[in-house]
Amino acid sequence: MTLESFIATYGYPALLTGALLEGETIVIIAGIMAHSGYLQLPWVIGVAFCGAFCADQFCFQVGKRKGKRFLEKRPQWEPRIDKVRRFLVSYQAVAVLCYRFIYGMRTITPIVIGASDFSTRRFVFLNLCSTLLWAVVVSSAGYFFGNVIEAVINDFQRYELAIMLVVAVVGGGVWFYRYRFKN
Repeated sequence: MTLESFIATYGYPALLTGALLEGETIVIIAGIMAHSGYLQLPWVIGVAFCGAFCADQFCFQVGKRKGKRFLEKRPQWEPRIDKVRRFLVSYQAVAVLCYRFIYGMRTITPIVIGASDFSTRRFVFLNLCSTLLWAVVVSSAGYFFGNVIEAVINDFQRYELAIMLVVAVVGGGVWFYRYRFKN
């Protein structure tokens, strides 16, 4: 199986899974693949948006239904929970619009917001706007990054798999460190 056929077969499902679970790294890689012509940038943006939006809505509903008990069972999250609560009290709409762009706060924030008295309808609207902006920015950043790499490396196609693997390993390493040693 060639790289092209592998990405054509599994690219968008992998992107959806990555956007549901982690986010930035997989979306940046998908943006690079869109620059290389393996994926289409509008589809990358759409799939990234769908995955991230669904994950946020799920976490918000966990917060709405089981919020306080769910959070109490995770004392290691307490410092981040306190930050989210303080930010939410001071800047409600801004907190919902911006949390997606703060690494390490994306999973816990919608749970905390759901556990508060924040309106579901308001969260859906603000999250829709935030997630759409995030999907466009991060996907386009990957696309632009692919353009920069191609300008710097003359024979980009020869090294593109290695570059995508490096980005994936670095992103995965940051994620692993953050969740293994910071929680």
